[in-house]
Amino acid sequence: MAEEFLVVKDLHKSFHDFKAVNGVSFTIGKGEIFGLLGPNGAGKTTTIRMLSTVLTADSGEITIGGHTVRKEAEAVRSIIGVCPQDLAIYEDLSALDNMVFFGRMAGLNGRDAREQAMANLKLMGLQDRAGGKVSKFSGGMKRRINLAIALMGNPRLLFLDEPTVGIDPQSRNHIYENILGLQKNGMTILYTTHYMEEADRLCQRVAIMDGGQIISMDTPRSLKSQIGSPEQVTLEDVFLKMTGRSLRD
Repeated sequence: MAEEFLVVKDLHKSFHDFKAVNGVSFTIGKGEIFGLLGPNGAGKTTTIRMLSTVLTADSGEITIGGHTVRKEAEAVRSIIGVCPQDLAIYEDLSALDNMVFFGRMAGLNGRDAREQAMANLKLMGLQDRAGGKVSKFSGGMKRRINLAIALMGNPRLLFLDEPTVGIDPQSRNHIYENILGLQKNGMTILYTTHYMEEADRLCQRVAIMDGGQIISMDTPRSLKSQIGSPEQVTLEDVFLKMTGRSLRD
């Protein structure tokens, strides 16, 4: 396995009497696309919020790029990008103005923010729509802008939380190509999704979460091989076998 870029050890987080994350541990290698799978309420988003310094863990250790989240949160924030499930864009601004705004928030000066913005819009195939108001964009285009914003500041680790929810197949395939291109250029990616075909296609390894815990972790092929032929079994079949319920429950 590649050099470890993210290390999570025995992570816990409760909200009053509800234990959202209960003893989660895993590592992600440098340049790896790692999938975090599970139904709503499994603890995926809470985990990502702790990894990205938005929430403070009750206990446990998180190290990213050699920096501990608990003691070096600012250093961690400088090397991560977050593409949230809910669109984090200003509808009344143009695509370019959104990008420049978030670039400045990431600490870039105006010139660098504009240069990165145009480069990321080109990466997403949206350079011709740079001046267009985001409110006029399709759902798929907004998702691509959301991803482009997460790349401002040139992060080394990218958190993608359900990045293809509710979009057309063409936009979904475009995002797949972008993600694989980012990995080819050395990006480390943590990917959460309800769509098992995405995880099978993109991720080198996946962890299945349920009830705040990781119940299984391996390559997609190895997980499928546990219950049958990997050519015939799906990751959703694996989840149903392990938990007794559908992934989308």
